[in-house]
Amino acid sequence: MSTEPSPATRPPSLTERRKAATQFDIARAAAELFTERGPDGTTAEAIAGRAGVALRTFYRYFRSKQDAVGPLLAVGGDHWRERLAGAGPGTTLPRALESAVTETLTAPHEAKAEGLRWTRGLLRAAAEDPALRAVWYRVNQESEDRLVPVLARLAGGGADPLEVRLAAAAATDAVRIALETWAASDAGLEGPGSPAELAVRCLRELTGGMRLLTASQEN
Repeated sequence: MSTEPSPATRPPSLTERRKAATQFDIARAAAELFTERGPDGTTAEAIAGRAGVALRTFYRYFRSKQDAVGPLLAVGGDHWRERLAGAGPGTTLPRALESAVTETLTAPHEAKAEGLRWTRGLLRAAAEDPALRAVWYRVNQESEDRLVPVLARLAGGGADPLEVRLAAAAATDAVRIALETWAASDAGLEGPGSPAELAVRCLRELTGGMRLLTASQEN
């Protein structure tokens, strides 16, 4: 048997880490400029300049200025799946989902708060920019697809694949709707109307009648 790590578990190489860091720097620059000037007032050249990269480097990673914010919008979903995958033995699916959502959308430090504020600015800008909305919807679809195997592992081998897929769709939409609702409001990062509070409410409403989750609570 080979002792080499699989591609899925092998740590990223230095080149991969540098690539990811460059992409995220560009994404942050795009988010800052969209928030300051709006998508119409922002160019790819301006984003590249703010990120400190050449324009050709920008287009090496992204097809358009709107596409550049994808990595930033995907961060929350990445963190959520990591926390969900790390749920302790015996944790029911509803509890694991709510705990992961709450931890992901709570801002205990400024870096996390800043990320949520960027998300709010981007979602407000997306209301008037179809291309930016398309990026947001694509990020959510990709997050849903990646959530399916995580939920399947937590649900166990006997889980109905259709029920797992429905749970992934409902959970993803719960977070999406919560963030969109929060972004359109003036609510803060904590308390009523906050991202975490809204996400838990949405999650309970959308998954309350799902057999996969109610059975998990009973077992």
